[in-house]
Amino acid sequence: MVSGATSLSLVRDELFATMEEAEQSLEQFIAERHNGSPLQQAVESLHQVRGTLSLVELAGAELLAQEILQQATDIPAGAGEERDGQLGALSNALHVLRRYLENVESHRQELPELLLPAINDLRQAGGQAALPESFFFSARLDQPRPSTTCQQPDAATLQNLIRQLRHMYQVGLLGFIREESSQAGIKVMARAFSRLNSLFAHESRGRLCWIAAAALEAQTDGQLLARKSRKQLFARLDRELKQLLANPQYDAPRNLLKELLYLVALADSQGPLATQVRETFGLTPLPFTDQLLEEEYQRLAGPGQAVMRSLSSAIREELTSVKDLLDLIERGTADSEGFSSLQALLAKLTKTLNMVGLNSASTILSAQLPLVAAWCEEQVPDSPALNKLADAVLHVESMVANLERRDQRPLPVVDEAEAFALHQFAEARIVVVGEAQAGLALAKRAITSYLESNGDKLHLANVPFSLQSVRGGLWFLGQARAALLIGACSDYIQKHMLETTQMPSEQMLETLADALTSLEYYLEGGGVLRPETTPSVLDLAAESVRVLGLPVAA
Repeated sequence: MVSGATSLSLVRDELFATMEEAEQSLEQFIAERHNGSPLQQAVESLHQVRGTLSLVELAGAELLAQEILQQATDIPAGAGEERDGQLGALSNALHVLRRYLENVESHRQELPELLLPAINDLRQAGGQAALPESFFFSARLDQPRPSTTCQQPDAATLQNLIRQLRHMYQVGLLGFIREESSQAGIKVMARAFSRLNSLFAHESRGRLCWIAAAALEAQTDGQLLARKSRKQLFARLDRELKQLLANPQYDAPRNLLKELLYLVALADSQGPLATQVRETFGLTPLPFTDQLLEEEYQRLAGPGQAVMRSLSSAIREELTSVKDLLDLIERGTADSEGFSSLQALLAKLTKTLNMVGLNSASTILSAQLPLVAAWCEEQVPDSPALNKLADAVLHVESMVANLERRDQRPLPVVDEAEAFALHQFAEARIVVVGEAQAGLALAKRAITSYLESNGDKLHLANVPFSLQSVRGGLWFLGQARAALLIGACSDYIQKHMLETTQMPSEQMLETLADALTSLEYYLEGGGVLRPETTPSVLDLAAESVRVLGLPVAA
């Protein structure tokens, strides 16, 4: 949902500051269990966090904040070791919540399913039942099964066959639960329910067998993970199967059907049963896969952006020192101590980069170490060798810059040279956006001065040129519509303010200011880098330009 993700940017600083206060208060209480004041402060901060998340309509984050608040409220002052699990779950949940919000801010996409593991850890630590995987999933459960025909065996044969199929399912379930042969176990389970589905095709109780067979088919085709919740689901299916076989009027629980349908939607299997169930219930593909959820949750459990920024900043400082030493060597003013320092810095950086997972960057610098070692032995470096090392350092610097954006899913690249080029292009885009913001701010100040001086045109002399520069920058960024709107504002100032003797009416000047303000907000709100986050802002600017009597970009 774009709305909640967009609204988050408006309260981000205050929200994160309040969360940090809650974390610090909780840490203080863990260290000083006898003092209930830090715990009370944490509860008050958590109240504010939950209220803010409710205001910006981030449903998953609000639910996690609510669970955190309930667990924190439940812990008494002076809590002993018996509460360690609950306090640990609280600390972990706060960390996951912060990382999730950072993720939402980066991607402008909400995946509340990512928060279910942390929510369930909290609930289990507090003695509550876990929420199902399908908690955020919705589907109509009252769709009838398509009618089919099949040959029914006699009663005695049917009973024997049913017992055999249930035993088959239990054998596969045991292997799946023990993870001794999960895929083989699932196939056996799917086979059992596929047979049961055909046996009960003409009965109402066969509806569960049909949906369960589709879910097991989806579990196999989609290679869904053998999560604990799914082991419990399929074990519950065996218990329900016992009741189904004993009662011809059996009606399956709705929450069980919902869980099974969620697996069908998640796997997006092309199998015959899964396809039939998807079409019958109108299930649309989910915006994620099981593997993506697992990867994203592991990322949430990792270090936050603040840690990565600190690490990136420290590495960049060392790279700056390397560049300073290279500058001295290029000028011929470096001594033997300078060469030794360069070698030590490069060796240290190599280990650091390898430790943080930038193995490619580490390899690039490692390849330069023998060259620098030769310089230490009083071999004068030549220009090609220096240039090669300088290129390597710049390349590594671009890769280190991505540490701060580790949450952002990288674009696929062909090789490291392309990765370096993409980084340089991203930096250029940021510079262009900054210059465009400065140009709009200058234009607004100039128009204000023009008004205050009762129409002194000297204040507007450079405004059309400045806005045309902004227009060119937006064309460079591929923002054709925003560029045309900027150009329209520039034309209005040139024709109706500079080339005429009469000042425009106050209403028209206010309209012009509205257009420039909308465009400024579009730039500041990330609309250039992420246009999908502010889709209506350009519409506001276009409406103002239309009122000014100028043609509007489509």
